[in-house]
Parts: sequence; structure tokens; C-alpha cells
Amino acid sequence: MNIKEIPQNWIDTFNRLGSEGVWKPTVDYQDLFNRDELMGKPLFTLPMGTVNFPTGQLTCCDPLIMLPHMPDTYVRTVEPGTYLLETKVAEFEQNTFRYVATRVIFTANEPVYYELALKGSENLDELNKDSYVGFPVEAGLATIVDEATIQAYDMFYKDWHQQNPEKNIYDDYYSTLFQLNALAYPRYQRSKGDWINFTIPNTELSIPMIQSGFGDGLYPVYWAFDKDGKICQIIMDFIDCTEAYKTN
Repeated sequence: MNIKEIPQNWIDTFNRLGSEGVWKPTVDYQDLFNRDELMGKPLFTLPMGTVNFPTGQLTCCDPLIMLPHMPDTYVRTVEPGTYLLETKVAEFEQNTFRYVATRVIFTANEPVYYELALKGSENLDELNKDSYVGFPVEAGLATIVDEATIQAYDMFYKDWHQQNPEKNIYDDYYSTLFQLNALAYPRYQRSKGDWINFTIPNTELSIPMIQSGFGDGLYPVYWAFDKDGKICQIIMDFIDCTEAYKTN
């Protein structure tokens, strides 16, 4: 755990709420990713390549809106490395697909419990089991990146805008990449593209940009732990599947 400069009272509240089950999700994500159907909707798994995490300090955010503002990383960290990235896709109507959740797989171990990913700056005093904590999306896209990627993107972003002061980085740069990716990997995405795994030029650092469910919203992120208490996955949840996992 990367404690950084987190106040002790935040840590105490975090531990207390954890013992009360506040950080647990309402969905069994391992089951979700193993399914090929949920509530009458066909499900598919979409591999999206790999992501490189040189520091193991991670964050999830809207890549177009928040990434340029150098977002804080989560309290928990993972071993630095390169890991598989995949997304669970639902077919809501014929050839109409939405991305339900995305995960990064750190080990082959199976998750046995989950915990909401937090940054240490949240106000925990008023949270309970019905509270909702997540990262905001305003441009319909989500990403997961390493602290090193945040730093490298800051340089790339500033340099691009310096060279293109009158241009929009999505319309004049990323849009073409999305369309090219849709041509190369047409399954489960629209012709204009619903995802890319963008590598920052002159680096080995990638920024996946992924359709966030139905678009803008607030999306929770969960760590998955194996039976030994080791982090084995991280999941971005885009479409609430709580109803499918309610027990009578």
C-alpha cells in the first residue's frame, strides 16, 4: 500500500468502513468475465493488447478531460510490469455493442474478494454501503494508466498543442486513430471506433482509450485480491449489473 501523505484518520476510517463491507462491489466480476450471457444479453470478451506500468502506481480517468490535469494515483500499488488488458462486451441489439467492464490481469490467480480503489483524498465520513464513488467521464472514454504514463503524456500533450494551437486533439489526432483501429479490429465496435490502445510517441507507454458503457457518468474501480490477499486484477465497471447478482 502506498500511504503517501494520507492522514491517519483517513486510514482508520478506511479500515473501519472496509470491515463493514462498504468497499465490496455488488457484482462478482470473475463470474461476469467468465459468462457468455447475462440477463438475456450475449457477452463477449475483447482482448485489447497490453499495458505497461513502470511504477505500479495507477489511476483510472477520462483520458481526454482529466489525464492532461495530472490526476492522482490510487493508494494501493502493483508490481511494475506489462499486463494483459481485456473488456467484457454486451450485445444489446443485433450488432449494437456496449462495453460493460474492463480489467487488467496482473496474475493468473482467481479473485476471491474485491475492494473499491481509492486515492486517499476522498471524504469518507459520510460514506456507507449505498454510497457511490468513482471517476467522472465527460467525453465518453475511460483509461487506466501508470504514474510514468501520466508524466510522459503531460509532455506529449503540451508539445502537441504547442505545435497545433488552433486544433482539437481528439478531432485532429485521435479520431483518425480510432477509425484505423476499427478497420483493423472491427469486432464489437462502430465504424468510427470505440477503443484504441494508444502508445505515446517515442515511448513504450500506452494509454488505452475505451468506450465507457453508455457514455458520460461516474464509474467505480475495484481491486481484485486472490486467496493470499495479493492483488490479481483491477476492474473498471461501466454498466451496472447489480440486478443480475441480487439474491432473493
